[in-house]
Amino acid sequence: MVSWPAVPLLKPFRALRYDVGAAGPLDDLVSPPYDVVTAELHDRLLARSPWNAVRIVRPEPPEDAASALADWQERGILVREERPAVWLLEEEFTGPDGVRRIRRGFAARVRLEPYGTGIVLPHEHTFAEPKEARLRLFRATRTKPSPIFLLHHGTVPSPDGDPDLAASLDGVVSRLWRVDDPATIADVLGGVEGPLLIADGHHRYETALRFHEEDGSEETAHVLAVLVGKDDDGLEIFPTHRLTAGAVPDLDGRFRVTALGGPEEASAALGGTPRDHAAFVLVEARRAALVEAEDGGLDTALVDALPLERVGYTPSEADARRAVASGEATAAFLVRAPTVEQVEASARAGERMPPKSTYFFPKLTSGLLFSPFDE
Repeated sequence: MVSWPAVPLLKPFRALRYDVGAAGPLDDLVSPPYDVVTAELHDRLLARSPWNAVRIVRPEPPEDAASALADWQERGILVREERPAVWLLEEEFTGPDGVRRIRRGFAARVRLEPYGTGIVLPHEHTFAEPKEARLRLFRATRTKPSPIFLLHHGTVPSPDGDPDLAASLDGVVSRLWRVDDPATIADVLGGVEGPLLIADGHHRYETALRFHEEDGSEETAHVLAVLVGKDDDGLEIFPTHRLTAGAVPDLDGRFRVTALGGPEEASAALGGTPRDHAAFVLVEARRAALVEAEDGGLDTALVDALPLERVGYTPSEADARRAVASGEATAAFLVRAPTVEQVEASARAGERMPPKSTYFFPKLTSGLLFSPFDE
């Protein structure tokens, strides 16, 4: 059992951030994290502003990001905070389910710990190629360009007054309040209880740890993160449904299959199914059925164990149903999102969930705050 108060994990930082007087509106400067930036989106973001953070978050080659960081600081596009601070964050958004929510957390530096210590827990596998790309970026820029999204067991205070920074990106409004008073910083950091669970940013975390081990300095011992309490009212995990354009395997005799009146009954059927066993709703052109396993486990693991070919993914149940109706897909497999408790239980047990099992929406906006490796 980790004794959290004995571990000095969290620190304020001197943020590197945009001067909107020099760079223009923050809405034109922020970017999604690197893993969702396509070539087309990259071009659209740069069309908004030549100073857009995508040049730092997803450059090609990495040396371009280093050049941009140096040039923008010389021009006053980016400015450095004089005092260390933590930043209270409020994100207002409408989820894939159409519900408006506000998620609250704060940004700080978090000390890098190997997973084996049990202080920081992963829940999904990573891949070598994106980590190599991020490692080259860290080496070139010596800057943390995007925060990692972490969950903890504590609380986050609500901000007061007008935010110091605010930006809107793809319908998500991010507001930030600077907290630089040492006593207040201590109160914010003191509200955190471990262990920390990586919600999003496994590749960035593991790359930062590798870079620190390679560099060997105390300056690289922390990573930029946003920490959200696991009981926060705005925290929601959304499902990622599966689609296939191939053949649908025979399920009779292997599972309990209950015919439904139509795909519109999927949400009610899954919602009424106990969490002590895995289930999904199979939607085909001429039928819909609730499919239940005898034992526990994740819905995504149950689907992913089927011999499916030409598999696609979508967070939208409506889009999944439309794909089947149009003939684009032969079948959809509608699943429930895992609960935070399921994700944490899997992580504590040292297990990794199937890819695309968790969809923590929204992803954190990049470009609000950068954190150089020099503190």
